[in-house]
Amino acid sequence: MRRVLGILGCVAAVAIAAPAMADMSEFMTRAIKGDNSESRLGALAVRSGHSAQVRRFGAILVSDHDKARRQAVPVAVRHHVAVPSAMADEAKAEYAKLQRMRGAAFDREFGRYMVDDHRKDIADFEKEVASRDPADVRAIARQTLPALRRHLAAARAID
Repeated sequence: MRRVLGILGCVAAVAIAAPAMADMSEFMTRAIKGDNSESRLGALAVRSGHSAQVRRFGAILVSDHDKARRQAVPVAVRHHVAVPSAMADEAKAEYAKLQRMRGAAFDREFGRYMVDDHRKDIADFEKEVASRDPADVRAIARQTLPALRRHLAAARAID
């Protein structure tokens, strides 16, 4: 009887932990895809931005999101989360759109997208910080939030 109860307890623990682990896995996947996306979009802004402000912001995105990715990958690996190399689907579509744009129109669209994207990212990362996920995953979110907030402010300042 004790053995049956012990097995049932383990099954219950796994059933309770599975959704939390799925959330953690989804967060890490989204975060790394986001880093991939922001780096690629930032590099495009460096090459195609009309204003020096947009080109500088693009370089900051590349630097900050490459750094964030380097910090997130070992945590993902430690938790057996597959490390994506792709961009987020929404970012792929935006990249394709921006590739066809030039001049001030590029800058306006880039700034608009970055404001929208960083608002969503900040909300996602704040939710992760408040979650019950493993401490190292929450730490990645906490460490990344200041850069995301700076990026949002820079995107809002694009003329």
